[in-house]
Amino acid sequence: MGTPSYEGKQVYMGLDVHREFFVASCICDGVVVKRCRMPGTAEAVISLVSKEFGGASVRAAYEAGYSGFWLYRKLVAAGIDCIVVHPASIEVSSRDTVKTDKRDSLKIAQQLAAGRLRGVRVPTEEEEQRRLLTRTREQLMSKKRRVMVQIRMRLHYFGLFPESIQRRIKLQDVEDILVGLEGELQRTIGMLRDEWVELAKRIKEIDRLLVEQAKDDPLDAVYRSVPGVGPLISRILSAELGDMSQFRNERALFSFTGLTPSEYSSGGHICRGHISRQGNTRLRHMLVEASWKAVRKDPVIKEYYIKLSERIGKRKAIVAVARKLAGRIRAALRKHEHYTLDYRAAA
Repeated sequence: MGTPSYEGKQVYMGLDVHREFFVASCICDGVVVKRCRMPGTAEAVISLVSKEFGGASVRAAYEAGYSGFWLYRKLVAAGIDCIVVHPASIEVSSRDTVKTDKRDSLKIAQQLAAGRLRGVRVPTEEEEQRRLLTRTREQLMSKKRRVMVQIRMRLHYFGLFPESIQRRIKLQDVEDILVGLEGELQRTIGMLRDEWVELAKRIKEIDRLLVEQAKDDPLDAVYRSVPGVGPLISRILSAELGDMSQFRNERALFSFTGLTPSEYSSGGHICRGHISRQGNTRLRHMLVEASWKAVRKDPVIKEYYIKLSERIGKRKAIVAVARKLAGRIRAALRKHEHYTLDYRAAA
């Protein structure tokens, strides 16, 4: 038998992406026609398409993750239709008890062929560069919190954690405790203290760079005018959302931020549940945090929150407030004006 021809046909490719290798599953006319493992490069995928599926229209998909969007950009540049999907949007059956790379890639290919996958918005390289500082700061803060937890755990283990220190331990607390320690415990806590100090220096340097970044950002003044949005949240929102012109409507914005309620059907009716959590986790947390502050500062937002919380509870109400706040920020950006507390036209 000769090599099958895919001239004029539609091929769906699911990719399970790893740092050193990719696993591909390809479907054509409802049949799995190719499953293989290849080096983790865009060139390997392009070569596969060229050799195996010449003349076909190939649509590929892979999960968003640590690998970023470089693969997407290279595949699109090579003429391969590609989308990047949020991991939570890939349907999982209760029978999927075994997880393998081949099964993961096949699942993506099958759902892509069935039209059940929707791609996330792919940021420009400039946008990704702009996000580096705030995202790196977040990673360093996470490391610092882990160091703090390790110190607490070791001191608790030896019964040396003072009752005077309540929730969050401070660097000066560690310095004071170190004076009375000796041996391996002193050396261990000392090393963790040094790591804490180094992380704090890096975070302080990033904060300085963020101040400089804000000076060159024309959007910073608009974000800073929002009640509840301080210098750091402003930098995160500006880096992640820009001027919001990429969102055709508020629903697209809410979907991107993960503030859209999940939907399911029951008895012919569409029911709404908790938020889908499929969007940008970082943004969702920042908007909710800003919303709690906005409730205290913006009378329109406060009135809206009180009415909703009485009916649906505080947790759901604050998510609704976050949606309203995001929509009002978008309106201010579109009109090139600062957020105002009596801005009811956008409410």
